[in-house]
Amino acid sequence: MTTPTPDNSESDEQGKAAPDSSTPAEPTPTEPTPAEPAPAEPTPAEAETPAPAQAPAEPVAADRSLGTVVRNVFTADNSAVVTFLAIVLSLAVGAVLIVLSNTGTMDKAGYFFASPGDFFSSAWQDISSAYSSLFKGAIFDPSTLSGTPAQFFGPITTTLEYATPLIFGGLGISVAFRAGMFNIGGQGQTIVGAIFTSYVAFQWTSLPGVLHLLVTVVAGLVGGMLYAGVVGWLKARRGAHEVIVTIMLNYVALFFLGSYLLSTSVFHDPAHAGQAISKPASPSAVLPHLFGSSLNTDVGLLLALAATFGVAWFFRRSKLGFEVRAVGLTPSAARTAGINVGRVQIASMMISGALMGMIGVTQTIGLANPNNNSIAPNIDAGLGFAAITVALLGRTKPWGVVWAALLFGALQAGGALMQTQAQVSIEIITVVQALIVIFVAAPRLVAEIFRLRESKVVEGPASPTPPSPDPFHTTTAGDQA
Repeated sequence: MTTPTPDNSESDEQGKAAPDSSTPAEPTPTEPTPAEPAPAEPTPAEAETPAPAQAPAEPVAADRSLGTVVRNVFTADNSAVVTFLAIVLSLAVGAVLIVLSNTGTMDKAGYFFASPGDFFSSAWQDISSAYSSLFKGAIFDPSTLSGTPAQFFGPITTTLEYATPLIFGGLGISVAFRAGMFNIGGQGQTIVGAIFTSYVAFQWTSLPGVLHLLVTVVAGLVGGMLYAGVVGWLKARRGAHEVIVTIMLNYVALFFLGSYLLSTSVFHDPAHAGQAISKPASPSAVLPHLFGSSLNTDVGLLLALAATFGVAWFFRRSKLGFEVRAVGLTPSAARTAGINVGRVQIASMMISGALMGMIGVTQTIGLANPNNNSIAPNIDAGLGFAAITVALLGRTKPWGVVWAALLFGALQAGGALMQTQAQVSIEIITVVQALIVIFVAAPRLVAEIFRLRESKVVEGPASPTPPSPDPFHTTTAGDQA
């Protein structure tokens, strides 16, 4: 029987693996030898070559088709579209209320199924006449095309006059809101500003004309600023809640004016015995007309636009404006960053109060004053609280406040003509204003009613998905082809 010849190559390999025969134990074949490289460690070539799956995808161009552009406009992220749809929705609800408030139309609803055309015709007549009167009183009346300039531009200038104090008030509320505070004291600050304005207007008559007007405006601004500064100091130094303090100070200012100040010999006008009316302002302290004596807009509109530019610059460019925004976002983080939170709160409330005091200026020496530029207990006319709705509708942005004030001014100017011509209660306008604020404060509700997309469409259907590095899937993830 022939003995098999041993394989020299195998013996050499065994000799290399175990040169010392005295070694007590040999590694098992399943265990890797020390000379073998670790399987988890890639080679230098593999480390330098990136995996195909991790290669950055080429940027895909967004779909620029008309349909995609339109869909991207009507999204829930577009605050302008949501605000516009909130106004449309409010006017629709107002139309329903106009129909319900007309007894003649509701009588026709009693036999709706017998003759539905009568009801719909009467309802359309109510809605169209009401909103056409609203437009004619606020913007433009087509029947005045051949009339005088005062008739042609009268509605829009009246809207601008009503919007002027709302611009000041909306800006004032916005400054406090950006600082994380809710200034409910617009009524009191407006009254105090009006008191300061009125006193300088009828008492300091020895000043030259232009100087008298400037000092009168500054006096009203300072009055509102000081009254709001008390709130800021109590908030920053004593921890008092600004909402409670401002509401209480509203009552203080209201009763101080009506129950005491207007009955004193210093303020009360002897020509109106038994009436709580102050002395009239000197003609040199009255705001002049902006577009001529036949139109209803005064230079207070220019002051309001200047204040808008100033507040926009304040928030974007000034150091204090940055600190106000930082404190409004996170007071603790602002304090950690070295910002004096108390100083910022006091300053923001004083700026807010100064702007609210400008409402008192326009109400006292502006063209909207019905009492011959005197002040009465109702001098604020509810503008301190209307300014809150204007600020919310404008989303506390300076130019958003301007557009919101114009809208509310138009509703107020057109509401009077709607009441006289269409015989629709002006309270409908108040309801519409409240509904606008409600819908703007609930943007998701508006988005659900109109079925708006949540966000924009970034890639259109024409944008292909990047192909797989291995289209036939012949390798597993992480393996090299």
